[in-house]
Amino acid sequence: MIRVMLVDDQELLRAGFRMVLGAQPDIEVVAEAGNGVAALELLKTTEVDVVLMDVRMPAMDGVEATRRIDGPKVLILTTFDLDEYAFAAIKAGAAGFLLKDVPPDDLIDAIRHVHAGDAVVSPSTLRRMLDKFAAQLSSEEPVAAAADLTPREREVLLMVARGLSNMEIANRLEVAEATVKTHLGRVLAKLGLRDRAQVVVYAYESGLVVPSHRPKV
Repeated sequence: MIRVMLVDDQELLRAGFRMVLGAQPDIEVVAEAGNGVAALELLKTTEVDVVLMDVRMPAMDGVEATRRIDGPKVLILTTFDLDEYAFAAIKAGAAGFLLKDVPPDDLIDAIRHVHAGDAVVSPSTLRRMLDKFAAQLSSEEPVAAAADLTPREREVLLMVARGLSNMEIANRLEVAEATVKTHLGRVLAKLGLRDRAQVVVYAYESGLVVPSHRPKV
């Protein structure tokens, strides 16, 4: 059973999501909150796997709440495809974002994918977001160096950052898809990243990929 928390200041929207998710045999809505502060309080006493998080809320917005959440995966709700708040939340650790008018089947699939450890934002879409908000890429935190990566791991990182899927990377490198997954897993572990979305952010923050999409020489 996938335990979901709904965080949105619009009660009607929460009710709609609760109705859709409650009809699924493998998903249970275990908590709801109207802002980030309330969500963080509930997470102290409630076991949650996936948080469906709005970004623009009173008291504490979804970006700051996402930054403070440790454990549950966060899916951001946004109104626009290239929302600067959605970008900031992904940079803060969210596994991806959904539009608020997402079709029910897509919402359900997204929650299942995130629970399984995948990122729910295509690298190509995230890359466009990174291009648009490149000026916000500066970070007070030092970016982990890629020096510990093997040449093949670095190659996989750059291909993920360009938006290639595991299958596409496997075809280009002429290896099994399972081998690509192994390399990507090592990249995530060595760099302290959560998922593919954060790999793309890392590639931009570290300068391995520049906004023109050309890898740094």
